[in-house]
Amino acid sequence: MSAPLVSIIGPVGVGKTTLAGLLAADMGGQLIREDYAGNPFLAASYAGSDEARLPSQVYFLMSRASQLAAHVWPEQGLCVADYGFCQDRVFARLRLGDADYALYDRIARQVEPLVRPPSVMVCLHACTATLLARIAGRGRDFERGMTAALLEAMAKAYDEICERAACSVIRVDCDRTDLRQADQRAGLNAQVSAVLRS
Repeated sequence: MSAPLVSIIGPVGVGKTTLAGLLAADMGGQLIREDYAGNPFLAASYAGSDEARLPSQVYFLMSRASQLAAHVWPEQGLCVADYGFCQDRVFARLRLGDADYALYDRIARQVEPLVRPPSVMVCLHACTATLLARIAGRGRDFERGMTAALLEAMAKAYDEICERAACSVIRVDCDRTDLRQADQRAGLNAQVSAVLRS
């Protein structure tokens, strides 16, 4: 039996990376972080370069497939990722034109069966105003193009993913719960542990 995977999903700015780090520390797990810093096409893609969007998306697809590759997945322990493999398709569908998405889809369909699926997904939600404030506060240049409409479309896409998920999904309203606080995170930790034991 392989190590379980907890995937944290949700729109940009909702707190995925923060929660993943805390959850991994709380539960003694290995943290897997999205490699946005290594993507050489990302800045140009978010700056509006149509030519950079497909390479940027393919970079993320292959990076995530490498990080979550089933054939080298650890047998023991716990892994917590600050993304779900499913989010790659969310971004691709929202950011690529039809022809580029068709090519992306052909590649993604070949890659998806090679990836370790999550044991449980934690889907984070926050209102659009909260997301925009957090994005502005962290000041990442490549995120300046994030709009309310794009964030709302992401939130809707994640809701649809949760409805179709093949694994357990735990939803958290981050406008009401500050997951940086240990006491407010304790309930989530207990829920995740219960799912992994079942």
